[in-house]
Amino acid sequence: MAPRRLTSPRRRYRDPVAKHDIESVEVDRQSHVEILFEDGVTARFQLGPLRQACPCAECNARRTRDQPVAPWIDQGEPITITDAELAGAWGLNLDWSDGHSTGIYAWEKLREWVDAGRVGSIEP
Repeated sequence: MAPRRLTSPRRRYRDPVAKHDIESVEVDRQSHVEILFEDGVTARFQLGPLRQACPCAECNARRTRDQPVAPWIDQGEPITITDAELAGAWGLNLDWSDGHSTGIYAWEKLREWVDAGRVGSIEP
């Protein structure tokens, strides 16, 4: 029996490169997260706005109640990343110096922010 060539389901059923597929991620724990998407678009997210846009349930609830997510950032206190891990092929999990670590930043959502021109002032 001849060997079969398998094709990734992602490549078979979707466009060859989805806009939110990533090529690489660079995490500068003091400054930014830079993402190179597979279609060649590069985006650099500064840490303050990225932390303020945390997509977790707690931060979303604060925004819903018109409460600040991380008011110390607006007051000029620095924020850094203490750890970063890929969340499978889905997104990026960041641990922050303020102890927060529950938000997963989905590649698709990050790309939406880029396409909308909201990299510098992210609005979740």
